[in-house]
Amino acid sequence: MAVLDNLSGFEFEDVVEDVFRNLGYENVRQADRRADEGRDVLMEEVVDGTRRAIVVECKHTDTVGRPVVQKLHSAIATFDFDGPKRGMVVTTGRFTQPATEYVTNLEQNNDPHPIELIDGEDLREIADDVGLDLYNGRIEILCDETLRPYDPASSVTAPIEETIGDIQNIDATDLPTPHAAVTFQPVVEVTANTNAVFETSVGVIHRINERTEFVIHADRGSPRVADSDVAELVSENIHATVDLDDESIREPFDETTDQRFGQTETEYKDWAVEQLQQAQTTTVTYTGDNNVTYNKTCEPSRSDISVQSIEPVYLPKIRQTTELGEYTYPYEYYAAGPSRVTTEDGFHRCVHCETAGGDETYTYCENCGAIACRDHIKTERLTGEPVCTGCAVTEKFALKTKYFYDEENLGTFREEYAAMGPHQKAMENPLLAGSSLLVVLGVIVIGLLLVTGGV
Repeated sequence: MAVLDNLSGFEFEDVVEDVFRNLGYENVRQADRRADEGRDVLMEEVVDGTRRAIVVECKHTDTVGRPVVQKLHSAIATFDFDGPKRGMVVTTGRFTQPATEYVTNLEQNNDPHPIELIDGEDLREIADDVGLDLYNGRIEILCDETLRPYDPASSVTAPIEETIGDIQNIDATDLPTPHAAVTFQPVVEVTANTNAVFETSVGVIHRINERTEFVIHADRGSPRVADSDVAELVSENIHATVDLDDESIREPFDETTDQRFGQTETEYKDWAVEQLQQAQTTTVTYTGDNNVTYNKTCEPSRSDISVQSIEPVYLPKIRQTTELGEYTYPYEYYAAGPSRVTTEDGFHRCVHCETAGGDETYTYCENCGAIACRDHIKTERLTGEPVCTGCAVTEKFALKTKYFYDEENLGTFREEYAAMGPHQKAMENPLLAGSSLLVVLGVIVIGLLLVTGGV
């Protein structure tokens, strides 16, 4: 176990905390380092429906003797916990014979506070089980579970079919099969408790007692906290995962990419603790015994923050591209079965002015494949169907611009227009036709007045 000798005593406690958390113990946390009273790590387990506390003494040393074990036995007895309690001594070295005999006597006498001894060899075996790299004291992330990349009850194209539901002049049956790619991106869900008390000569001036849950993007590069909607997607579905190596989840996609976790679990834990320290640091103003006002920065220490769980999982990111006429429309989202968080919606964006989202109405142009906003969609004069300003052929009739699919339709309308009577031509421009009607009515009114002598 010489590889662990480079760790400090506090670093060894960090490793032990990580190991037991990965072994499935609950509420694993380090005791207050300022006064641990022989208790380094505290945790709990449930046996036959009964919750039991476990007090752990960590010894980063070659040999552990009987006095250490006896001290732990006393620390267990005085530990404030409403229920059964037991202890552990974990060391990188070995235990002396008197130490092991002391533990054996406790077992033989059915002592209410039994103690388990874990030496360097035991620790090596446990490390192999949980993915502990003994060469750097870090927990590696071992994960082969992913959220579902699509809803097995429907098709992979269902999200796009649902998305275009409010786009005018297009139906899901009109869509060609999109190109679909999935990237399995690593994330970790972190749950941590902060319990800190800040005191001065006047007493307690600030307390922190919070439970925090957040999701971290865990690919290469610096960790980053996921947006709230992505975090909710992960948290609500993290216990309904599928095997990453299940080929059936990959079959519907044209491309699949697996990203790997960029750092170790230990590094993500340390990063999360630092983030919580920063987020929960505050300045408190209080009045001292001398009636003088003071400002004190209250920053929780590392030992005030205990990471309760780090759950890794792969989060599928789907990118589908659909070819419609001259245009390609991307649609990208994080998926968890039927649930998703959209990151890019190329359908609800005008191809001509980039207007996107909001209350805008979008219409599909069959002529060129464009999806455009109201300002860039017109009515084709000959067919009465939508046509976008980007592909339409235009010409003015009765001083008003008319839009056509192509030169052929324009030519056809020219012939129709030439055969129209004056009134019909005027009606091609409602404003002009309205003005003409007003002029005619005015002439009639004037004529009537002249006949009746009103003028």
